[in-house]
Amino acid sequence: MTHIFPDLAQAAGSVLLPADLEPADAELDVIEQEMPLILAEVGLLDVQIALLDQRPTGVDRQRLRRASRRVLDARRDLATRRTAGGSEAA
Repeated sequence: MTHIFPDLAQAAGSVLLPADLEPADAELDVIEQEMPLILAEVGLLDVQIALLDQRPTGVDRQRLRRASRRVLDARRDLATRRTAGGSEAA
């Protein structure tokens, strides 16, 4: 891969990586399986950041509980999928 503007790419800190440093298909599949958990954790982090500089109201506490519940649900679902997938392979 060549850059159209190589000087600009170098100034921006862009580095071309060999193809073998790209994620493998199996790694991409794992990331895809974990994406609901990742999104739930990002949602929880968003709520936590919003509450950093203010005293939480009842609605804020409810948002925090819901976001925490989404993370727990996503973790449970991921663990269930992995357990079910592992027993089928055995």
